[in-house]
Parts: sequence; structure tokens; C-alpha cells
Amino acid sequence: MKTIGHILARYTAWIWGLLKVLGVWGVFAIAFADSALLGMPVDAVVVTYVYQDRRRLLLYVILASLGSALGSIPLYIVGYLGGEKVLRKRISEERFLKIHRSFEKHEFWALMFPGMLPPPTPFKIFVLGAAVFEMRFRDFLVAIFLGRFVRFGLFSLLVLWFGPEFVEIAGALFKQHLPWVLGVAASGVLVWLLLRSRNAARREKEERRKSSDSF
Repeated sequence: MKTIGHILARYTAWIWGLLKVLGVWGVFAIAFADSALLGMPVDAVVVTYVYQDRRRLLLYVILASLGSALGSIPLYIVGYLGGEKVLRKRISEERFLKIHRSFEKHEFWALMFPGMLPPPTPFKIFVLGAAVFEMRFRDFLVAIFLGRFVRFGLFSLLVLWFGPEFVEIAGALFKQHLPWVLGVAASGVLVWLLLRSRNAARREKEERRKSSDSF
């Protein structure tokens, strides 16, 4: 246990030393590596940058979101070239069909919504799904960028409000109550979509009425 702890401590020190050299681009680099390679403590890095220099909050969130989007490109290529076999090897048939249905109904939200959620959400599975189910590349990048923008932006604001320990507390709660968190988030998205469609229908109705009155 001491050996593992020592390795983790040295690894953490190495990451922060590298980020110090990279400056403001550190959040971009860590987010890119998190999406392209193994999981990295990207949330902790982003909010630490923001907590230490809150004037650049928007810059850090944008750079981290851009890094996540561009870092997902290699995995997109793997999924696009490998086809369904790549995705089916990593998940059950039931999960595969469920993800397939979500992309058929609304592919943009099928990718953006998981992008808003922190670990342990298996986001790379959805990135592969986007490629396998032939999501448009432009929409792929935009969905990831916006999802990460919401996630990093919200976490940053909460850390400025509650303090840097919020990330650790939120991570523990998310892992322990994942179904509840997903349910609440999904409910929020559903309410937003319903309100949006309702407002759109109302505007369309008003336009029709104005058009008929003009005649």
C-alpha cells in the first residue's frame, strides 16, 4: 500500500509540475489526454486553475472543453474504422441496443448528455457509439464541447462558491448515488425539452394567427 501511495504521489507531483510549465494551456493538455488516453483528474485540474485565477474562469473552461472535444477524435476514428465490432466487444448486447436507440432518437443529446456527467460515467463508450452510428463529425465535436463546457463551468462555479473540497465531495456522492444523479439530470433535460417544444409550438401558433389576420 505504501508503494502504491508513493507512486501515486509522484505521479500527481509530475502532473502538476508539467501543468506549471504549460501555464494556461495546462487545462487543454490534461483534457486532451483524458479523452485520448487514460482517465486523468481533469475536473480537479480545471477547478484548481479557476480557484487560483478566477478572472480567467471562462478561458479555462473553454480550453478544457476544446481539449476534450479534440482529444476524442482518435477514439472516433477507431470506432469509425472498426465498426460495430469495436463497440460490441466492450458492452453487452442489451447496452449496445440501448445506446443505438438513443442515437437514433436524438444523437446530439445522446452524446452531449453523457459528456456533462463526471466519472464514473463511461463516456468513451458513447464516443465510440457516435462513430459506429455515423454521427456527423461536426455535430460530434460540438456535442462534446458543449457537454464538457456545462460540466466544467458548473463545477468551477460551485468550487468558487463552496471551496475546492467540493470536487471530492461531489465525486463521492456521484459514485454512491449514480442512479439518482442520472435520474435527476435526465428529468431536468426532459423538462427543458418539453418547455422548449411548448414554446416553439406557441410561437408557431402565434405566427399562424398573425398570418391569418393579415389576410
